[in-house]
Amino acid sequence: MKFKLTPEEQEIEDHAEEFESVTGDEREEIETIIEEARRSRQVNLRMSEFDLELVKKRAEAEGIPYQTLINQIVHKYVTDQMYDREELRKLLAEMRDIQAR
Repeated sequence: MKFKLTPEEQEIEDHAEEFESVTGDEREEIETIIEEARRSRQVNLRMSEFDLELVKKRAEAEGIPYQTLINQIVHKYVTDQMYDREELRKLLAEMRDIQAR
């Protein structure tokens, strides 16, 4: 199965050779964090049929199961990795203004 990498994953993939080894204690701590992150729990939620159909269409376009897409959305939201499109537009416009000066 072929997966589409997120921009963050692609950046990691592109710079993998630059990563440094970690000590035994650091490695244990990282492995513990990863193991805890891998644990999953089944949940049920209600959502409108309209939204569910949109999620399914988006997931199909991305080549992933819709449950995976919902999980990614929730993860990005709770880890502050989800950004409002309008806020990004404003920020980019401000940056362009600053550079133009």
